[in-house]
Amino acid sequence: MLKLLADSVFSFDVEWIPDPKSAEILHQSDPVNTPSLMAKKSFEVLWASARKEGDPEDFQPYLKTILCRIVSLAGILREKKPGGVVDLKLVSLPADPSEPSKCEEKSLLITFLKSVGRKKPQLVGFNSAQADVPIIVQRAIVNGLPGFGFSERPDKPWMGVDYFDARNSEYNVDLADALGQFRDRPSLHQAATLSGIPGKIDVSGNSVAQMWAEGKLDEIVAYNEFDAFTTHLLWARVAHFSGLLSSEAYRNEQDLVRTLLKDEISGGRVHLDKFLVEWDRLLVLTNQLESS
Repeated sequence: MLKLLADSVFSFDVEWIPDPKSAEILHQSDPVNTPSLMAKKSFEVLWASARKEGDPEDFQPYLKTILCRIVSLAGILREKKPGGVVDLKLVSLPADPSEPSKCEEKSLLITFLKSVGRKKPQLVGFNSAQADVPIIVQRAIVNGLPGFGFSERPDKPWMGVDYFDARNSEYNVDLADALGQFRDRPSLHQAATLSGIPGKIDVSGNSVAQMWAEGKLDEIVAYNEFDAFTTHLLWARVAHFSGLLSSEAYRNEQDLVRTLLKDEISGGRVHLDKFLVEWDRLLVLTNQLESS
């Protein structure tokens, strides 16, 4: 299981859509860059090109990530301060979904790459080694960006931070692989809810493209934040099993997450109240309320 608990941990999730520009370049579809009915047509062009014989006409096949556009990144940044105090912070990109300039994929990637490249946190995701990290790398290259420190690699995995070798580096932690041992990989929803942690609430990843085309980026960001909290709570549970968090430290981690949720709700992110309600429901259902 996990072998390292770094002083800085970033439990993150990425949301993306079929990229209309990819459809324009590869399939000569009409140019479109903003949420609209035309964007849906561009999505369909990409899905149609990826369907296999016998697939339903409305089937939305998984697209290669390089053909997609990142629209949101969210995560929980865990930092161990001097004296051993642990601090949690919710990070959401775009910070303001109503400001077009902050919602551009290039802007999101620059902010993420610069921050991660500077802080060098231990990245934690779910299916992140096969999806989230590759799409960040591929779309950064498509956008002509430098690595901003994110792309730096040590000569050997044990000599430093390496985000490109999930099997050997402790800085690219994929919980799906950790739980499934690279074979029997559960879904995030399955692993979380069976553990008393909220999984998918109201929305699933298949809905993101439709939501974006309808101009509901704020709802995508909210959904992304749900998954970030889910991922961090699942990481804490796996870290506890791995011996990196004592039982007391694990309970404290859950308390820190609960406090962060309440603080964010008080600050205006009222949608996170759904997460708290679902968390309490699942703790009762899984007989874990007293130990949470």
